Amino acid sequence: MKFLKLFSILTFVLLMSCKDDVKTISELQNIHTKLKTTFAPDKRVALFDIHFEQVDNQLILEGETTHKKAFSILLDSLHQRKLTFTNNVRVLPDSVVGNLKYAIARNSVINIRSQPKHAAELGTQALLGMPLKVLDKKGDFYRVQTPDKYISWVDKGGITRMNKTDFELWNTRKKIIYTRNFGYVYADKNENSAIISDITLGGVLKFKGLDVNFFEVEYPDKRTGFVKRSEGLLYDSWLESLNTPQENIEIIAKSMQGFPYLWGGTSSKGIDCSGFTKMVYLMNGFIIPRDASQQINAGKTVDKNLTFEGLEKGDLLFFGTKATAEKKQRVVHVGIWLGNNKMEFIHASGNVHLRSMDKNQPHYDEMNKNRYLGSKRYLGVKDNMIIDLKN
Repeated sequence: MKFLKLFSILTFVLLMSCKDDVKTISELQNIHTKLKTTFAPDKRVALFDIHFEQVDNQLILEGETTHKKAFSILLDSLHQRKLTFTNNVRVLPDSVVGNLKYAIARNSVINIRSQPKHAAELGTQALLGMPLKVLDKKGDFYRVQTPDKYISWVDKGGITRMNKTDFELWNTRKKIIYTRNFGYVYADKNENSAIISDITLGGVLKFKGLDVNFFEVEYPDKRTGFVKRSEGLLYDSWLESLNTPQENIEIIAKSMQGFPYLWGGTSSKGIDCSGFTKMVYLMNGFIIPRDASQQINAGKTVDKNLTFEGLEKGDLLFFGTKATAEKKQRVVHVGIWLGNNKMEFIHASGNVHLRSMDKNQPHYDEMNKNRYLGSKRYLGVKDNMIIDLKN
């Protein structure tokens, strides 16, 4: 009888302990969800993926995050509950990348993928000379964050890694920006000389010297070469020249007509709809969010009545599925309004081309008119999601 009584007591204690463990983990999961919603709601630009396990009466934290503040709040919650735990969470970047926590794109265009493998979906691209943060490493791939905060993976051959001092030095040195759609960097001051690499619209290289017909330039990996002066500008001079953004947006956008569509593309080698709007704004001195579903959350809302009235050249038009009682609005496409009497906009769909919202025009786009969700204005609007390079 004593044995049965003792067994019953131990069983009761164990069951209560299991219930307490389940309750504790459930509470922590709720805290995690609230923190993620507040600090890292979009996994494309911030990571906060932490898991809780109870092993042999020991609470174990696993996962990774790029948000130190959110993780600190989570740890405070654990301490306040007087919980003992093992912390295996990686706060990125960590020791895996060491002191080389920065990088510069070293090829004309680098492909940045959703997973650390060449067969993974293309998430975005970076242009020659673009500064990157290095967060993680897996095999021959590095997880990087672009200036628009997009997080994905790039193979080691596309970047030159740097420590903080060298990175800041690169960013503060005099540079040139390539302003043609396509071209080359030559080994000598002669277009018949050997080619160091190709270069595309928006590519940036360090300025080393000036000749009658060529800029002498340097890559982040110390290679040197020459770019035709007629195909580039000193970076600071280029920024100062961007004083008519509405007109320049149309000029840049139309200069990209015919560029092929490429899912995940943000360059003249191939471009998707939001990559196109992003590239057009970049060449006007603005860094804007990467995807259409992010771009719709920036800027000032215009055309609330969806009548295409009051729109101005450069406004972004968004398309997709409208919200219902059961489903949220879904943004799947974006274009740029050109503000003319033909109600034209330009977008990347199949390739970059003009379409119209006027049913009397031969290039009327009935399909996109029927799925129009609204527009946003970026020009002249202060928004933390819109980075003005001139400032």
